[in-house]
Amino acid sequence: MNAQFLPLLLIAALAVLLIMNTRRQKRAIADAQKLQKSLVNGDQVVTTSGLHATVVGSAEDDTIDLEIAPGVRTRWLRAAIREKITSADAASAPLAAPVDGSARGDNS
Repeated sequence: MNAQFLPLLLIAALAVLLIMNTRRQKRAIADAQKLQKSLVNGDQVVTTSGLHATVVGSAEDDTIDLEIAPGVRTRWLRAAIREKITSADAASAPLAAPVDGSARGDNS
């Protein structure tokens, strides 16, 4: 292979990788927007900060009200919702004990 074609080959390979990455990002953004538009009252969700909550209302198109504890309601941007938890997800995820042993059963 000629040394003249090596830079062209590298540029073409990088271009292909960039195009594939851009398509993946666009698909992820579209999926997130679809999720945010599909939220209704009673849905169990997880925010981008890891907070588990229940959807209790939405006053505007870009915000949503979440109940994070009984009687505690907060307003969040819809973009902060990372995923919707289905009943199958909640049932299949058992609670794990802390690794450091801080949750001891014998209270001693």
